[in-house]
Amino acid sequence: MSKTKRGRVLWNLPSRGRGTCPVCNMTRIKLLYSRSKTDGTVLKVCKRCQGAVQSRIDAVTGS
Repeated sequence: MSKTKRGRVLWNLPSRGRGTCPVCNMTRIKLLYSRSKTDGTVLKVCKRCQGAVQSRIDAVTGS
């Protein structure tokens, strides 16, 4: 049987969980993963940038 609830939680997120990744600047991509900077702020990043080195995450300006 098919899974009717798969991906349903994305419908409640603004823009269906999509936006511009602050690390790689890719547009219209799902931002589902949280990465924290060393100063404590939390960024939502894409799947590719989830495993990025911490120095690249810290280089992001703004929030």
